Amino acid sequence: MSIPGGSAFSYARDIAEGYQVVTERSFKSLTRPEMDQLSFEIDRALRDIRAEQPAIDDLPEIKAKNRKIQRLNGALMMMRTYRQKVKM
Repeated sequence: MSIPGGSAFSYARDIAEGYQVVTERSFKSLTRPEMDQLSFEIDRALRDIRAEQPAIDDLPEIKAKNRKIQRLNGALMMMRTYRQKVKM
């Protein structure tokens, strides 16, 4: 398996936390099944993050949640664009 971090779940979590920066080049070494698994795990991480409801007056926590969502959405969009380019 060539997914950085060992598993698709941990890679999605690292993307959300900002430990992994995702570019189109990040997907070159992944096979189609690995990309499918990563896509599934990113969707699952997005659902988990959206389910967390920080307090309304906790602005830093709300900002952190939104940054995680933004990172994961960006990674998912890049993956979809990459797959269209290479016709996967």
